[in-house]
Amino acid sequence: MKRVFWIVLDSVGLGGAPDAADFGDAGSDTLGSCYKSGKMNVPNMERLGLANIDGTSFCAPREDVVGCYCRMHEKSLGKDTTVGHWEMAGMVSPAPLPTYPNGFPEEVLQKLREATGREILCNLPYSGTEVIKDYGEEHVKTGALIVYTSADSVLQIAAHEDVVPIEQLYEYCHAAREIMQGEHGVGRIIARPFEGEWPYQRTVRRHDYSLQPPRETVLDALKAEGFVNIGVGKIYDIFAGKSVMVSYPNKGNTANMERVLDIADSDFEGLCYINLVDTDMIYGHRRDVPAYTQALNDFDVQLGQLTEKLRADDLLIVTADHGCDPGYTGTDHTREDVPCLVYGEKFKKGINLGTKDSFADMGATIADYFGISYRGDGASFLSEIV
Repeated sequence: MKRVFWIVLDSVGLGGAPDAADFGDAGSDTLGSCYKSGKMNVPNMERLGLANIDGTSFCAPREDVVGCYCRMHEKSLGKDTTVGHWEMAGMVSPAPLPTYPNGFPEEVLQKLREATGREILCNLPYSGTEVIKDYGEEHVKTGALIVYTSADSVLQIAAHEDVVPIEQLYEYCHAAREIMQGEHGVGRIIARPFEGEWPYQRTVRRHDYSLQPPRETVLDALKAEGFVNIGVGKIYDIFAGKSVMVSYPNKGNTANMERVLDIADSDFEGLCYINLVDTDMIYGHRRDVPAYTQALNDFDVQLGQLTEKLRADDLLIVTADHGCDPGYTGTDHTREDVPCLVYGEKFKKGINLGTKDSFADMGATIADYFGISYRGDGASFLSEIV
């Protein structure tokens, strides 16, 4: 019974993307910033090969590596969660999704007003924590929605839960998803509820409404061949539910990994696909190096627990979808290469797989492992690790 555990450490890049300067991100290095803090303690990831990846200089390479490892370039023209996950699942996005550095056009705002019956505040690129500080009081007084974006292809709606009940906010975001199609087809609509008194605090009831991938992914191919796809964290949202058959929504990294440990004790044949978003959502955008580093340390402990539960035919992949260097300037994602760590009892040990041209090679390798013909836009490296 073959099982694949595919863990995406959201935003944990390792610098060095050849086109980083084109995105304004020259010199960014998420893992490098964490190692420079002096607080990094991730022995399990290092045993899988993290410190041995080509082009890294965080710390001395290890000789006792038990995994296979490589660095991966992103082919898609983006540096966001949606495009990154779509590519790793087999679909390169040759054109960037639309972004709005000057805010959304009036035609979009008017449709939002008509759909929600509320006025609009902000309409600018903004930090999610700062926007509720600057516009939260006016929102509470007037009931107008805080609509904002970022450097990514997103439309975000923030509202106080006492002013806009959470289910109503979700309805507004669903309506916004219907509006934002075609030329305005942003990658995600994001509900950003907050609570309390000023300065307000965001709640954990965030919800993402993504575009469906426009082409087939490895998830579709696995489902068509009778394998199960289990999503943990934001996976269901990222793929708009397409071919995700069992879903456990985001509860934070620790709770998500506890769920994965439970799943590892169960019998299934197929893919368990996990997104751990705290590094990005809570610590990366806030440029909080100590907390980002501690989140990786905490994950590493649970990673060790997971490897102890793996069965003979299990394949483990640990990777990332983009960067969000907590030691860099600004608050946005950073264009970086990502690590790919591969481990399993039946696979080779200590193999340097070099540098791969696309995240899509992971999806192709997973399909190859399950014996299905799908390769998407990637090339399988299964023959290099068995």
